[in-house]
Amino acid sequence: MKYLILYFDGTSRPNPGKSACAYVIQDEKSEIIEKSGKYLGEGTNNIAEYSGLILGLISALKYKPDKIKIYSDSNLLIQQLNGTYKVKDHDLKKFHIIASELMNLFPEKEINFIPHEKNLAHSTAQSFLENGLF
Repeated sequence: MKYLILYFDGTSRPNPGKSACAYVIQDEKSEIIEKSGKYLGEGTNNIAEYSGLILGLISALKYKPDKIKIYSDSNLLIQQLNGTYKVKDHDLKKFHIIASELMNLFPEKEINFIPHEKNLAHSTAQSFLENGLF
């Protein structure tokens, strides 16, 4: 497989509060090949965002793509993963390390910001939060 597209999202209500995450994986033809999410219980929106990324990366690995294009509506996570922002929160550092190590397993990667209206994982994360799906 040449490349995959990964959208991920995380949400909490209130923040911190009940949280959920989701991801959507598309192939190079923009066909959705996998979509999932998880209700996380109590947590912050940033931990939920990282959780969506981690679950998506783990799932994407089985397709063995040459490249992965990652899209998120979390500017904070993108800047942290690109090294522009430091991760200051102790709990968030653990998630950042795991996500970074998983990203390094892909031969080529890029991560980009998109508005939440264009994030294919946004509605799935909201659904897992509202329905408390496990």
